[in-house]
Amino acid sequence: MVVIMVDVIILVLVFILIVFAIRGSVAHFKGEGACCGGSKRPSGRGKRLDGPVIGMKVARVSGMRCQACARRVEDALDALDGVSCHVDLEKGVAEIRYDRDVDDALIRRAVTDAGYEVLSLQ
Repeated sequence: MVVIMVDVIILVLVFILIVFAIRGSVAHFKGEGACCGGSKRPSGRGKRLDGPVIGMKVARVSGMRCQACARRVEDALDALDGVSCHVDLEKGVAEIRYDRDVDDALIRRAVTDAGYEVLSLQ
């Protein structure tokens, strides 16, 4: 009787672990999970600029795999003065708007420091 009860408890615990593993895997493959250690907060639409937009650049970024990655790139670029960024994860690009001249090297460095690579910047 005791052996059967122990077996039942073990089976219930294994079942619970499998349910959590499946839920996490589904969220991960949908791009909703925090696969890179970030939160589940989706990327935003960039910060507001102080002045009118005087230009826009598009950076192709390598290494982004989920919304947490996109948010990390967006936050790194939004931290630059005069820059507002929106990342399109499906296209693998960061759309960068600016209200003052911004050096390309500064943009590349911000993305690199966030852990990603700029493939092109136009």
